[in-house]
Amino acid sequence: MPKNLIIVDSRRDWQHNDSDIPIITAIDYLRRKHQPEDRRTRVINLCRNTEYGGTGYYCSLLGEARGHHVLPDVRTLLDLRRQSLYRQGLTDLQPLLEKAAESLQKVAGATHVLRIFFGWTVEKSMLELARELFERLPMPSLEVQLRANGVWRIHRVSAVPVGDLNAVEKAHFHTALQHYLARRRRKAKPSERMRYDLAILHDPLEALPPSSSRTLKHIVRIGKRLGIHVELIQRRDYGRLAEFDALFIRETTRIDHHTYEFARKAEQEGLVVIDDPDSILRCTNKVYLTEILRAHQVPILETVIICKTDLRRLEKRLSYPFVLKVPDGSFSRGVRKVTDPETLRKVAAELFADSDLLLAQPYCYTPFDWRIGMLDRQPLFACQYFMSSNHWQIVRHLDNGRALQGGFRTIPLHEAPTLVLQTAVRAANLIGDGLYGVDLKETTEGVFVVEVNDNPNIDRGIEDGVMGDALYETVLRSLIRRMETSHGRPGTG
Repeated sequence: MPKNLIIVDSRRDWQHNDSDIPIITAIDYLRRKHQPEDRRTRVINLCRNTEYGGTGYYCSLLGEARGHHVLPDVRTLLDLRRQSLYRQGLTDLQPLLEKAAESLQKVAGATHVLRIFFGWTVEKSMLELARELFERLPMPSLEVQLRANGVWRIHRVSAVPVGDLNAVEKAHFHTALQHYLARRRRKAKPSERMRYDLAILHDPLEALPPSSSRTLKHIVRIGKRLGIHVELIQRRDYGRLAEFDALFIRETTRIDHHTYEFARKAEQEGLVVIDDPDSILRCTNKVYLTEILRAHQVPILETVIICKTDLRRLEKRLSYPFVLKVPDGSFSRGVRKVTDPETLRKVAAELFADSDLLLAQPYCYTPFDWRIGMLDRQPLFACQYFMSSNHWQIVRHLDNGRALQGGFRTIPLHEAPTLVLQTAVRAANLIGDGLYGVDLKETTEGVFVVEVNDNPNIDRGIEDGVMGDALYETVLRSLIRRMETSHGRPGTG
């Protein structure tokens, strides 16, 4: 049987004396070292602050990285924040809702509040609806606001902190928790569609896009040669996603951003997505990456995850200079070098304004970083990205908003060091089988993974410097195979 664990902000938040359900505070869980034997642990996250970047959010994120079965998972936390994300998955529940609400008066503007604990509710007529809602939005406790306007409809779904429940509700919650831990979970299947058009999401105004407009136009031409229609879309085309068979994201991804929303909706619509929502979740947050790479013994630079009260402990752990990072920075943003205690306090205050956790690493200068492109769990290209002139990062962001980048060198895969390739493969394969860029440092002490990027740069004259058009053809053929497999037909790519 799997072990169970409840995470709370404070032990006062959970007063039940269940000997078989250990309680741990969020801070202790975040600081806890990974134990390989814990991989079957089921974690119930009851933290209040599950907003993106909050302590509860990071508990779910690290739990997934550690191989724990976490409720709620990060995807659910993010879906619940935006009606546009979760409503798409609830539309088919309308007949069930109308049947469940037959006893409710349909007075225009009337509302009804339904409380759901682990898929159970005290309202017997709503039990089937509660179970279905929990399957789509698996949260320990949900509040569903129903509104009548001719018919009853779901108006809003939100999480309810356990501390906000009254005594009777807490008793119901505890009982529902016991039943939940005694049963197994199932996942919903994506819908199927039968069309063959590829959408490429991009932002023509983005300063540092993963692919230039020139490159994207070239991909469109190559797609035509391969027999697929490729269309460039932008943020305003969100409502058109159902017209396509696949989505290829060529805009810098972030969790609290429309790129993630596009990936989630595309997946809900049954589209093939590169990169998929799970890859975005895993790659855009360095806390998750650190934990999963550690758990699988992939070499990384010494990394310390800290909260606001850990600065003194950090100074004892790392020698100056060292580097502070926000968990979800990109293109060298949110990465700062600190050289003394005063700088540490100043920089930490600035970075903690946007995140409850930061990462600290020893300062490790190398003339260049390796970037190994990965697709379908195999190396795709190898590049060396050199540091910007008179700077310690590849991209130097100036105060006037400009960005200066270092040079590059693309080399054949067979000329890349074997250890670099092997380490990149190990790191990327922990994320999935999508398109990734693994950044590594090669030092006298070994090869270390810096990060795994979910939508790596692919540009004409740079990453295609060795393969040429074959690079783009390889990516498109992968998408074609995925589309064919999705529709239950043999691949033709």
